[in-house]
Amino acid sequence: MGKGPGLYSDIGKKAKDLLYKDYQSDHKFTITTSSVTGVTITSAATKKGELFLADVNTQLKNKNVTTDVKVDTNSNLVTKITVDEPFPGLKTIFSFTVPDQRSGQIELQYLHDYAGISTSVGLTANPVVNFAAVLGSNVLSLGTDVSFDSKANNFTKCNAGISFSNADLIASLALNNKGDSLTASYYHIVNPVTSTAIGAEVTHSFSSNVNTITVGTQHALDPLTALKARINNSGKASALIQHEWRPRSLFTVSGEVDTKSIDKSAKVGLALALKP
Repeated sequence: MGKGPGLYSDIGKKAKDLLYKDYQSDHKFTITTSSVTGVTITSAATKKGELFLADVNTQLKNKNVTTDVKVDTNSNLVTKITVDEPFPGLKTIFSFTVPDQRSGQIELQYLHDYAGISTSVGLTANPVVNFAAVLGSNVLSLGTDVSFDSKANNFTKCNAGISFSNADLIASLALNNKGDSLTASYYHIVNPVTSTAIGAEVTHSFSSNVNTITVGTQHALDPLTALKARINNSGKASALIQHEWRPRSLFTVSGEVDTKSIDKSAKVGLALALKP
């Protein structure tokens, strides 16, 4: 665990990563190359049914400044400039997308031993302002995340959460969607040697009175091969195997089946990430 409580986005993140990260039903290929001058180029291609998507991302690092420029198949040019620690604990992020004139945004992140603050504002005449703050320690923390649209003159997001952590367990509770949904998550390390862990997420919607329950687990067969599995209360079961066949190069196969409609074909996803 780190020294401070982290950012609001870290609340429940361990459980979310266990339950949802790397699962997919598409075919994805990614290759990353780097140079000694600090330039990293990542090319990615994704096949979603009959749709083919691709993008190229170029990253340049110079001291504490990182510049990312990405071009996708829709001719969008996404630029992000990150200045890491101009002052201790502070990070500044400036981003914009061409040709979207309302996409410009500046974000400030500040990490302290007892606080984590993130605030962003759109670079428009009537911007959307977001503010998130977490207070506490790496054991117990309490935070909120709100967004205000100055053009519509209302709050578009109002969330609050609490997190408890110890050496092998992380539990969190979050009130989202302006108080309409309550989400509880749980992450527990069973065996750190084999990276065996279990996780669960329960969400209750007050407006629809519907509960969504997802449980999952992960286990390392060996230092290079990991297994994950999950199932939710709607009967959808998923599993994946990920193998690091060479340093930083991953091959992932994932599948999903609806146990309540076994006549439907299973969804299978493939992902190959190469980092020579």
